[in-house]
Amino acid sequence: MVAEELRQEPMMAHLMDSLDAGEDIGHYGRLVFAMIARHFMSDDEVIDHLIKNPGFDETAAQGLLSQIDARGYNPPKRERILDWMSRQEFPICPEPHDRSQCNVYRNLAFPEEVYNKINEFYERGER
Repeated sequence: MVAEELRQEPMMAHLMDSLDAGEDIGHYGRLVFAMIARHFMSDDEVIDHLIKNPGFDETAAQGLLSQIDARGYNPPKRERILDWMSRQEFPICPEPHDRSQCNVYRNLAFPEEVYNKINEFYERGER
């Protein structure tokens, strides 16, 4: 059920399929996956997906989740995903020219606290 919800976003389906195939989705691919998936899956489920990436073990996956949690990262905007994708070989966004893809806020419903945190960020004038 959770996987079906995440697969509503083609980018997340692409990342999950690539991990299932044992592909290296790159640093930013793992970061994007974890930043989004943690709102739909338990930490153990996110880690189970991340360790399918060659050379990325459970300790590294736990460290990535801890870093995301400690820094309070929200899921990235489409522009940030495309920027990060330009910094690595693996294509995070399977169809970057399709503006309906890789816009996770358009295609997924996050918990209310994510939106509240974003609103607080903009109200404080941070960017």
